[in-house]
Parts: sequence; C-alpha cells; structure tokens
Amino acid sequence: MRLAWRHASDTAAALLFFVIAATLFPFALGPDARTLSAIAPGVVWVCALLAALLPLDRLFGADFEDGTLDLLLLSGLSAGGVAGVKTLAHWLTTGLPLLLIAAPLAVMLRMPAQSVPMLLLTLLPGTMLLSLLGTMAGAITLGARRSAVLMPLITLPLMIPVLIFGCAAVTSPHPEAPLLMLAAMLVLAMPLAPLAGGAALRAAAE
Repeated sequence: MRLAWRHASDTAAALLFFVIAATLFPFALGPDARTLSAIAPGVVWVCALLAALLPLDRLFGADFEDGTLDLLLLSGLSAGGVAGVKTLAHWLTTGLPLLLIAAPLAVMLRMPAQSVPMLLLTLLPGTMLLSLLGTMAGAITLGARRSAVLMPLITLPLMIPVLIFGCAAVTSPHPEAPLLMLAAMLVLAMPLAPLAGGAALRAAAE
C-alpha cells in the first residue's frame, strides 16, 4: 500500500482510463437514452476490466528487478501468501476505486436507477476476480520477454466468463443464477489463484 501511494500515478491512470473510455461511448453513439441504457452494463464492465489490467505490469516487476522478491521469498514468507497480499493491495488501490466510480458513470450512460445497485453488486465480486486472475497472470509472465504483451493475452480469456455473468446479472430479470456463478468463481479463485501465482513467483525467482 505504501508503494501504491508513492506511485499513485499508476492508480490515477487506471481510473482516468476507466472514466475516459466510458465517456467516449456517448460521443460515438449519440445521446439516445435507449441505446446508452442498453449498452451501459457492458460498457462499464469492459472498461473496468481493461482499466484493472493497467497496473498489473508493475505489481511484481519492480520487486523482481531490484531483488525485493528474492528477499521476500527467502524471509520465510510463503510465495502464495506474497501473491495473496499483492492481490489484496491491487484490489484496494484499483478494484475498489473502480467500483466507487462505476455508479456515476452508469448514471451518465443513462442506466435506469433501479439497475445501478445490481451493477455495483456484480462488480464487487467481479473486481475481486479481476484482481485475483490478473495477479496470477502477472506472476506467470514475470521475467518473460514481452511480458506486457503476454499478460493481457493470458488474462483476458480467463476474464471472459466473469464479464459474461456480470453483465447477465444486470440485464436479466432473474439475476440469481449469474450472481451465484460469480460467487462460485470467486470462491474457487480465492485459494487457487494465489497458490498458482506463488508457484509462478518461485519459478521466476529460481
């Protein structure tokens, strides 16, 4: 969290990207309320997904380059624990601010007021899943050539189910099933993603 505060520009860049990308759609499609209302859930979700990817390349990169990662692993901390704490830091500095900004952006996109709480409810586990999967992908690509290109290629396919069920819960008259699927994916990802990320960190350190 201290590192994120010192490099607050990374978080600010992700939030600005989220706002600017979502703002472009009314300019491109026009001010028609029905059109904007129909696409608002998908726009917010896609922009949040892409914005969450921006800080991931620095999540482990700086620690790997200056030797901090080696010290963390040699200090007795579990590699999975290191990956889990990095995931939590990413969500607190990126996922949570995206969640807070999503409501005014949804209103700007003419989303019905009664649908905004459901959007936020889906984004809560959704942003957590984005942090878990993104941190795992960041650990897997650590030290690889062109890791900035590889990481989105690994992360985006994994995030597609999250995107599908997140948007379906907002647009469906029966959101219970998509919400349960999001919850099930989060329950699976919470232990498995840090373990996979930890294994990748150990492999990169060796």
